[in-house]
Amino acid sequence: MEGITEGVNSMSLGVDTQKKSRIQVSHTKKPLFFYVNLAKRYMQQYSDVELSALGMAIATVVTVAEILKNNGFAVEKKIMTSTVDIKDDSRGRPVQKAKIEITLAKSEKFDELMAAANEEKEAAEAQEQS
Repeated sequence: MEGITEGVNSMSLGVDTQKKSRIQVSHTKKPLFFYVNLAKRYMQQYSDVELSALGMAIATVVTVAEILKNNGFAVEKKIMTSTVDIKDDSRGRPVQKAKIEITLAKSEKFDELMAAANEEKEAAEAQEQS
């Protein structure tokens, strides 16, 4: 019985980690670099991050992923597209929306790039104070 309990507990831990490292991107609520910086923080904490978006926000997710990849912070792990039914209150019937999920993992250079970025930030702050 204990073996089953341990198995169930380890399964739920895997699911929790996946949900915790998911960023649901909005088209209008936050600026682009908010999501770029948030994804960097998530990768520091969880080593990989899932960017998720619906409809018009898909372009934002793709841009965030490309910025992280082109600057050497992340590597693409998985891209999944689908459609989801969302109930439209004004029409009273379900509407299909496109959905994308991009999973990124830390690149090999991630830690040294983050250290360099922090050094630049500290140098800029020191210069402002003097």
